[in-house]
Amino acid sequence: MTTSEKKEKNEKVEKIQRMRQRAVLASGKQQVALVLKNCKIINVFNGKIIASDIAIDHGKIIGIGNYNGETVLDMGGRYIAPGLIDAHMHMESTLVTPEQMSRIIVPRGTTTVIADPHEIANVLGIEGINYMIEAASNTELNGFFMMPSCVPATPFENAGFILDRDALSTLESHPKVLGLGEVMDYPNVISGNLDILSKLEMADRMIIDGHGPSLTGKSLNAYVINGIRTDHECTTVEEMEERIGLGMYVAIREGTAARNLEVLIKGINNHTKQQCMFCTDDKHPEDILKEGHIDYNVKRAIELGIDPITAIQMATINPARCYNLRDIGAIAPGYDADLIVFDSFDTFEIEEVFKKGRLVAKNKKPLFEVSISDTSKVTNTIKLKPITSEQLHLSLESDVAKVIRITPGSIVTEHVVRRIYQDHNGHFKPNPMIDIVKIAVLERYGKTNTIGIGLVENFKIKNGAIATTISHDSHNVIVIGDNDPDMAQAVNALIEIEGGIVLTSNGKIIGTLPLPIAGLMSTQSMEEVSSQIEKLKKLANETLSIPSTLEPFMTLSFLALPVIPELKITDQGYFDVTKFEFVDISVI
Repeated sequence: MTTSEKKEKNEKVEKIQRMRQRAVLASGKQQVALVLKNCKIINVFNGKIIASDIAIDHGKIIGIGNYNGETVLDMGGRYIAPGLIDAHMHMESTLVTPEQMSRIIVPRGTTTVIADPHEIANVLGIEGINYMIEAASNTELNGFFMMPSCVPATPFENAGFILDRDALSTLESHPKVLGLGEVMDYPNVISGNLDILSKLEMADRMIIDGHGPSLTGKSLNAYVINGIRTDHECTTVEEMEERIGLGMYVAIREGTAARNLEVLIKGINNHTKQQCMFCTDDKHPEDILKEGHIDYNVKRAIELGIDPITAIQMATINPARCYNLRDIGAIAPGYDADLIVFDSFDTFEIEEVFKKGRLVAKNKKPLFEVSISDTSKVTNTIKLKPITSEQLHLSLESDVAKVIRITPGSIVTEHVVRRIYQDHNGHFKPNPMIDIVKIAVLERYGKTNTIGIGLVENFKIKNGAIATTISHDSHNVIVIGDNDPDMAQAVNALIEIEGGIVLTSNGKIIGTLPLPIAGLMSTQSMEEVSSQIEKLKKLANETLSIPSTLEPFMTLSFLALPVIPELKITDQGYFDVTKFEFVDISVI
């Protein structure tokens, strides 16, 4: 017998011994490590509330009923529910490391996240994904990951890396990897592109996440037929119901820029509820600290009239079943003792959080410390060289141009045509009386040095510029402003701080937020980052005249995402998402 065979045999013997011990404990013949007494247990299987005790040993729920424990905690008749699950998120959008993120969301009751690390993958490829997995494992959080399916999101932009099927296959057997991340390149899925189909084939029998905004009818059939089973891009009840009718799970999103819960919750009923989950997708730190995480989704759903047990099922057992997570999502024998404690459905204020039977948070405060993983391989990622304002000049063939029109509160934009002003050289000339300003996306990886330049309406920025390395999903440098000198200065300052957010006005740098990890994340605490963002927002409102009804940084970051309708911009130019092709800015 080889050494590996001996090891495998010993592991099997140890597992059987653990199983035997659990059966002995569950039968009540031996004392368990911990008993939570006097509980109102939320049973997510039958929808009932059970007055009983919970027996826990070695991180597992041993049984429900009257048990003897080495430690006994009286829960005072409070409700106990399974730990909450975020069915789809991008950790990078919290702007902090996974360790710092866990300090905030675990005390809010989120004990598991399904993360798609395609943000950092666009910058650093497999190296970035490995960093996120390692960092998440250094927390009191179940961090599960999806293999990013679209890096870059489309062939119409330049990213730091290209992840093909062979690259992704190195992650396929990782125990923390559940399947293939959101398949954003839906036109190529529908048309049968071999590259994307090879990734779907690789993930066969795993879970495959979708991203199909506005798809319906035969196009939706063609999209889901090869295994795509979830979608978080529904914006109407009709879209949600159609997807559920095709066997898909719908993750109801409540993030920072995209908030769909209030609309979609109207479609929850006895026929649809088992196919619905909650997610944050992209939620900024200030909103997490102010509102909460998945606990906010549950609380808001209850406020909107959803049965509280249904809301909790959507945040626990539904995503666990969707992602084949057998050990979490319920309070029953054999499940991990990931538990939340609260006193009332009306407020849904989580008072305590247990992770595998250990009390890890109380009154929204973590009872654990975090350490930061090695970041040496995920910094110094900006290869863009300083620019001049002349490089941002926009030449036009006429005084009529295509313009990206922002819709406040949405990442969907409108494709509009407007009459604009030109100088004597035929360059775009801002008119302070007309709300049309310039936007540019600059390739940051030192590969092509391409710059895409366009026009934006309804951002309302005046007397300055904003530049950031957060530009979904390739995360090139994106800058918006009403004058070229401030825009160039913002870009150059961004290069100096190794990525983040920069605000300039009248030739001065008025605010910065360094995000040295891939240009996306800070090693500071979420509280510190949130405080800095609030200061930047205040500057954006008061100095740059951007209205408080517009979330400036996340709105800007999504203007470069060429898979969200209608008109977007990449480093290669204007992109019509409806036609899925580049278009010229000038209308002749």
